[in-house]
Amino acid sequence: MPDFRSRVPHYTFPETLAAQEEALGQHPMVERLARVRRALASDRHRPIYHYVNPEGTLNDPNGLCFWQGRWHLFYQGYPPEDPRQHWGHAVSDDLVHWRDLPYCIYPDPEDRCYSGATLVEDDRVIAMYHGTKAGNMVATASDPLLLNWTKLGGGPVIPIAGPGETLPYAVFDPCIWKEGDFYYSLSGGKLPEGPGGAPVAADFLFRSTDLEHWEYLHPFTEGDRFTLLGDDGACPYFWPIGDRHMLLFFSHMSGGQYLLGNYDTDRQKLVVTGAGKFNMGPVGPGGVHAPSATPDGSGIVVIFNMNPAKPTSGWDQIMSLPRRLWLGDHDELRMAPVAAVESCRKSRLGGGARELPANREVVLEGMRGDALEIQASIAPGAASMVELDVLRSPNREELTRIAFYRDRGYRDHVLGKRHIGSLVTLDTSYSSISGDVRSRAPETAGVRLGPEEPLELRVFVDRSIVEVFVNDRQCVATRVYPERGDSTGVSFRSQGAGSALTRLDVWEMDSIYG
Repeated sequence: MPDFRSRVPHYTFPETLAAQEEALGQHPMVERLARVRRALASDRHRPIYHYVNPEGTLNDPNGLCFWQGRWHLFYQGYPPEDPRQHWGHAVSDDLVHWRDLPYCIYPDPEDRCYSGATLVEDDRVIAMYHGTKAGNMVATASDPLLLNWTKLGGGPVIPIAGPGETLPYAVFDPCIWKEGDFYYSLSGGKLPEGPGGAPVAADFLFRSTDLEHWEYLHPFTEGDRFTLLGDDGACPYFWPIGDRHMLLFFSHMSGGQYLLGNYDTDRQKLVVTGAGKFNMGPVGPGGVHAPSATPDGSGIVVIFNMNPAKPTSGWDQIMSLPRRLWLGDHDELRMAPVAAVESCRKSRLGGGARELPANREVVLEGMRGDALEIQASIAPGAASMVELDVLRSPNREELTRIAFYRDRGYRDHVLGKRHIGSLVTLDTSYSSISGDVRSRAPETAGVRLGPEEPLELRVFVDRSIVEVFVNDRQCVATRVYPERGDSTGVSFRSQGAGSALTRLDVWEMDSIYG
């Protein structure tokens, strides 16, 4: 057997909160992470209020959960002394301000600790994740800061296929939940059930009474007409939302997305009734990657990692802002950044209502920056298009363009053929003049607005990411890398006819790292 033991120092911590905090106070790993974070902070493209792991590169977020009054975020980290995937770890009181904790789940007997999810019980937290060259693993922790993890069974609880063995399911990224006496798990993958045997997204359902012995049941979803040929069902998270259930997942082809439907508990099947995407094109460059999600009592909280579009020394991917998801009328998915994001507002740079005359760019004087929140309400009127540009250089050599097109989308199949949806576009074609930045094709997403409903934008700019929330009904996000030091401006434009900016607030945002 190969020796997969991690070369990263492994620490055991006390079991009470006070003793854990004391041990972390001068802990060598915590001090190292803080030192590297400080050294990387001068990188002009490294965000200040979106979470970035303290050292090295980053992949999927894992196991987002709430335990004993605190939020925990895990992620695939690559420690420098052994750059295989380990589970990195951060803790927060509000989902926005994160404190780095030591790596917590290490390879052995698996080769690498890949993606997975957590289940919070009264007396413990269960992590289920994929261990490469072994299978799906289970580990548990019960201490206050989830620092001490114990793997069950000494090996994979759902092993990968052995030599010459063929399995009717994939053993890959798992999630976990409990119903009655049974634990259930989905294992991400795909099936050759498309035209000509093309692969389609699938997740495979297992159940267990003891977490160590798992029975395979069947593929989980039924009636999926939404995902694309070539999608797969990696990084699944299955949770109730409103009176429906939602399966969030990641496709290695087309990024973060979800299926919505009715959970048939007699047959243990998700009967799909709707779907949507968090990433509006290919997964890269610069796209929304994998989710990590958990219920918060009134909906679902989800965070994504974001892919890079430029080489950056010592780091690459970052996390999106955490979003709250809930269901509105007609099973419409609603979404907004978690409320604590407002605590990052450092100072209000300006704002106020103003008219936007036709075909003339309006540059906001004194409201500049590369770490901003912009909140705007716009009455588009008869304008063909309303545009907001951020990270704009004075002569428009660089800019990131946000454009809204009222009633230019598809006919709405829910509200009837007379209702036309609108479109929002996030265009990074001119975001950077640098030769090593890979521009992403414009992200364009549908959004449902009523006939007289104003356009409500919340735009978050943070060094190398722009996230645009539209009327709590849509979000488009991508990575950007302006090269010029003066690419910090903000402007509006109303095309064809005038429109009205009825509210505007621009805030400079502060660092979440103190």
